[in-house]
Amino acid sequence: MAGGILSIDLDAIAANWRALDAMSGRGTTTAAVVKADGYGLGASRVAKVLRSAGVESFFVAMPEEGVALRLALGGGPEIFVFNGHMQGDTSMIRDHELIPLLNSIEQMTFHFEHLPDAPFGVQLDSGMNRLGLEPGEWEAVAPFALPRGPKLLMSHLASADEPGSPQNEEQLAAFRDMTDGTGIRRSLSATGGTLLGPDYHFEMTRPGVGLYGGLPFADAIPAAHLRLPVIQTRLVAPGEAVGYNATWAAREESLIATVAGGYADGLLRSLSGRGALFQGEVPCPIRGRVSMDLIGVDISHLDEIPDHLDMLSPAQTVNDVADAAGTIPYEILTSLGTRYRRSYHQ
Repeated sequence: MAGGILSIDLDAIAANWRALDAMSGRGTTTAAVVKADGYGLGASRVAKVLRSAGVESFFVAMPEEGVALRLALGGGPEIFVFNGHMQGDTSMIRDHELIPLLNSIEQMTFHFEHLPDAPFGVQLDSGMNRLGLEPGEWEAVAPFALPRGPKLLMSHLASADEPGSPQNEEQLAAFRDMTDGTGIRRSLSATGGTLLGPDYHFEMTRPGVGLYGGLPFADAIPAAHLRLPVIQTRLVAPGEAVGYNATWAAREESLIATVAGGYADGLLRSLSGRGALFQGEVPCPIRGRVSMDLIGVDISHLDEIPDHLDMLSPAQTVNDVADAAGTIPYEILTSLGTRYRRSYHQ
């Protein structure tokens, strides 16, 4: 085993979708966000399984992602593009039946000029100050946009992972002010908003990270297992250092395993001296700095030298790794590199 093996549990992803879908009542459909190559786990494989589970609408960030998804899924499901319709996107949107979520008056004008009969959605800014038309802009253009029959009116919650944040209710009120009475299908909630309850569900929810085992969906089934091979072991004497810049030195004789994996593979440098790999249920601390291709791991306490150690496993989920790295599970998943041998299971 020359490189790491990233195993993806497709049944777990489908089960997580079903669990999130069950939280919404009648009149609400549950879409799936598969941007960034399915959060690093392979959009085509993930989307096919979700399509079989009942997903009828998918979301990607860029038209290029939408094209790849359409080629994988064929005709039928809706594919929405968060970044909208910009110059250079027109042929992709037209030829592959993508639905751009128009984010500005300029995008709306461009879309109506170049693809006047093509479907579209509208993204509204309810208070995140990122993408979308602000309330005054929407008030000005709604009389022209609504008669064209947008497929979706959507916005995005900034603090849905903090249920007690007053921003959630503020954004909910702003979104209602902009969309009530339009008769158009609406979507406000990703994973976090879905967990906030039915007031936030509207006609469509669109979970992302929760499908792949990430917080804030604490009950999600882990979908990724990452196994790294042990290349070499060595005894390190007291006082000897491991890795770049001698940031860790042994206090006693230690058996250090060097495993194949590093920040080029999405194993963040911030894990240096903070994270661990596992043999089964047993943690093995990272020693020294995570380098581009290699990590030093202390296995002094193991009964035998393993041929591999796990970075993601039932004992250490993507949320645990994110905590150790000082980041969020989104970054861990989407950073997983291309050098792993990927194995899909159902």
